[in-house]
Amino acid sequence: MSDSFDHNAQVIERRWPALFAWLSTEPGMQEQAELVQGLGSTLSIGGIQLTSRHDRTREARLQAASLPPGSSVVHVYGTGLGDLPTVLLEGADLQRLYVHILNGAIFMLTLQLLDQRHWLDDPRVELRYAGDSPEICQPFFALPSEMLLADDFNAKIRDRLLSEVHLTFNNREFDPQSPEIVQRLQESFGLVSQDADVAELFATCPGREVYVIATGPSLEQHFEQLRAVREQVPRPLFISVDTAYKPLREHGIKPDVVVSIDQRIGFRHLPPEDTGDIPLVYLPLSDPRVLAAWQGARYVGYSASPVYAALRQQVSRAELYVGGSVIHPAVDLAVKMGAQRITLFGADFAFPMNKTHAGWNDGDLGPALSQARYWVLDGNGERVSTQLNFRSYLCELERYIAGHPQVQFFNSSRAGAMIVGTTFNQEFVQ
Repeated sequence: MSDSFDHNAQVIERRWPALFAWLSTEPGMQEQAELVQGLGSTLSIGGIQLTSRHDRTREARLQAASLPPGSSVVHVYGTGLGDLPTVLLEGADLQRLYVHILNGAIFMLTLQLLDQRHWLDDPRVELRYAGDSPEICQPFFALPSEMLLADDFNAKIRDRLLSEVHLTFNNREFDPQSPEIVQRLQESFGLVSQDADVAELFATCPGREVYVIATGPSLEQHFEQLRAVREQVPRPLFISVDTAYKPLREHGIKPDVVVSIDQRIGFRHLPPEDTGDIPLVYLPLSDPRVLAAWQGARYVGYSASPVYAALRQQVSRAELYVGGSVIHPAVDLAVKMGAQRITLFGADFAFPMNKTHAGWNDGDLGPALSQARYWVLDGNGERVSTQLNFRSYLCELERYIAGHPQVQFFNSSRAGAMIVGTTFNQEFVQ
C-alpha cells in the first residue's frame, strides 16, 4: 500500500473502526482505473470519469452551489476524489457533513492514490456506507459518476437517489394545465360524478388474504396455481392491475377487482366482454370510452396529485396512493379493504427470463427488452436488467410497505427485484 493509504487508513481506523474493517475487505480496482488528462486530470472507471478532467475544484463548487444555502447539515453520496467534501467544509454554516460511500472499492482506490486527511479528519465529518441506511437523507448531493458506479450493497440507496433526482422530470406529463389533461378530465367528469366512491370498498374484507397481481414475467410461473386457488372456498381476494387482466382471463382466471389509472389503457388491455361481475377501480385520467364499456360496477378515486385538485372541489372521492405505477393503488386498495396478508404476483420491477411482461409481446407495454440499460438485485442477490422508471416504482412500493407494518407482505417469486419489506411466500417460491 502507498503512504497515502497508510495516512488515510490511520484516520479512518481511529474514527470509524467498524467501517475500516469492512473497507479493508473491498476488492482492488486498480486494473479498471485509468488516468484521464485534460487541463487537469481525473480517474476513469470502466469509461466513467469520477470528476471533471479539467477543473475538479470548480466542478465541486458548482455542485456545492446547488445545495440550499446556509445548510447546517449536508449529505454527500459518493466520495469521488474528495473534492466536494473539501469545498463544503469551507462553509462557515456547516455543522455536520455526512459522506455516504456508494462504491467501497472506488473509495479504497482513492485512499491509495490521494491524501484525503484534510476532510476525513475534520470533526464535522461522518463517514458511512450508503447501504447502511434504509432511506436517503436531505439535503443531499449525489455524485453523478458514482450513481452509475454504485456497487450491489449500496444499490438500493442509489435507486432512491435517482428517483428523487428525476422526480420533477417524471412528473412533467402530469401538468394540471396541460391541454390533454384538461380535456381528459372534462371527458370523464360525467362518469366520475355518477360512479361510486372507492371508499365504499374500504373495510369490506377485514382480515382477508389478498393477492395483488401485476404483469411482470414471473407471473407466468403461477397461472396454474392461481387458477387452482381461484376455485377454492374460502380463498384469497384477487386484485389485478389493468395490464394483467387480459393474460389472467386467457388462462382462465377471473380477478375479483381490477385497478386502472393510466390514460393510455385501452380496449386491448381491458376488453369489456364478460365483466359484469368484476368491479373496476379507476382514477379520472382513465379513458372514458373504456370505462363506459365496462359491464361491472365502477369505483372512482383520486391520488394526491395536483392534477385532481380542481375536480376534487367539485366531486368528493376517496384517495388511493399512487407512486408512478398501477401496482401502488392496487396494493393500497388491498390494505384499505382490510387485508392483513398481501402476496404480490408479477411484481418484478425488472425483466427476468428475458421478457418484459407476462402475456404480452416484447415492447407491447413499453420499451423493448433490448433497451434495458439498468439493473436491480433479484431475490437471489443476482443482477437482473430493468429500466429506470421501474426502479423508481420499486422504491415507492418499498416506502409504502415500510409505512404499513401492520400488514404482512409476501413476494411470490425470486426472479424479479428483491422487494425490501417482503418475505417469500413458500407456497409459491420454490
